[in-house]
Amino acid sequence: MAAPGGTTVAANLTDKKCREALGMEWSLERMREWVAGGMQSVRECESSALGTALCLALLFIWYCYRVGCEHTAPSLRGGFSPEPRGGAVPGGVLASDLSARGGLSKLRKVGGVGGSGVGEEELNGFAYCQSPECFRCAKPGEGLNQRLYHSLQEYAKRYTWAGMGRVHKGVREQGRYLLCNRPSIQKPEVFFLPDLPSAPFFSREAQKHDVELLERSFPALLAEFESVYRLPTSRTGSSLPLGWKANSTPRGQWWTFYLVNQGTPMVLNARRCPRAWRVLGQLRTFIANNVFGNACFSVISPGATITEHYGPTNVRLRCHLGSPEDGPRVVFMVDLWHPNVAAAERQALDYIFTPGR
Repeated sequence: MAAPGGTTVAANLTDKKCREALGMEWSLERMREWVAGGMQSVRECESSALGTALCLALLFIWYCYRVGCEHTAPSLRGGFSPEPRGGAVPGGVLASDLSARGGLSKLRKVGGVGGSGVGEEELNGFAYCQSPECFRCAKPGEGLNQRLYHSLQEYAKRYTWAGMGRVHKGVREQGRYLLCNRPSIQKPEVFFLPDLPSAPFFSREAQKHDVELLERSFPALLAEFESVYRLPTSRTGSSLPLGWKANSTPRGQWWTFYLVNQGTPMVLNARRCPRAWRVLGQLRTFIANNVFGNACFSVISPGATITEHYGPTNVRLRCHLGSPEDGPRVVFMVDLWHPNVAAAERQALDYIFTPGR
């Protein structure tokens, strides 16, 4: 009785141990499979994450390329870069661009300069603007209004509508009536920004940095002017000095030597005036990225008359740095942002009025 019973117990114990050994082997095998599978998943996830990061980087590079192609703006520090405001200088003045009325022989009240950097034609040895793309010379019409509104919408979609109230209002009202028929003392030829304060002259304190910089740079600017200046003796039979443009006047003569003309750098002229070019790059308020920005040497012969006119816009101030006292009136002219145009508005106007848009 005891033997069979003992044999049964031993058999049961042996079966139990076998089952435990098999269970342990199965568990270790499953664990190895799980670990191997987990490691493979990790490798796949790493590969997938790396691929996703590369795709995002390529998309970002493509986006930057497209934005750069669609909105290229000249920059003045190695190219041009603009900022806000404007200043006055001794021997010169910071004048509102829309205060130019009357046949004025004094440069300090000139409200703007005609002409374009492209599409010129020689006439009796003088170059005159013939470009239909010139914002100043081309007559505003329905086509311009539609382009402005389309550009504003494009800007807002790409960036933001925040701070665009006055710009939107100006573009919207542009189509209601011709700018020259505005019920306002200000009648710009291209664009009017509503609710912008106006004054015949603005305080130099608003543009203190740029004013002082121009004053300190006077000797360098005068030296470079003298290096490029050669005054023709008469209109008939004389050639235009290299880089100079003649402006139409009812009496006398008016020449300009542009470093920047309607937002476009005049490369050959800039190479001849490297110090003046550096000064422009250091100005904080120079309008460098849109068609309203100009920088030039201006010469008016004694007794000359400039036809009364309005400037193309009220968003800029024209700074005049007077040069020699005797002989022709010589002025270094720079267009600066109106101090009451906000930074967001400046950015939008740079986009809307990019040269060539």
